[in-house]
Amino acid sequence: MSEAERFVVHLTVLAADLAAAHVLARALTRSLGFLPQVQVGETTLSAEGDLSGQHQVFCDRRLPHRRRCLLRPGHPDGCTHNLRCR
Repeated sequence: MSEAERFVVHLTVLAADLAAAHVLARALTRSLGFLPQVQVGETTLSAEGDLSGQHQVFCDRRLPHRRRCLLRPGHPDGCTHNLRCR
């Protein structure tokens, strides 16, 4: 594998509806976010079998120091890179 080559792990976890999927995705990212390989801000959801209709879990705006905003998409306040601050 060259240094430029990267791979993405797709982990299928099922939830009853979109709201439950958001809660589950945020809980999973909180529990795994300490791993440097986990790109928390790039977490998305989709309906089962429809990868073309993905929903962002986090705002994901770029912040200083190569960080991303980890609040919900469309949040009214300023961005933050800390999941626990709000």
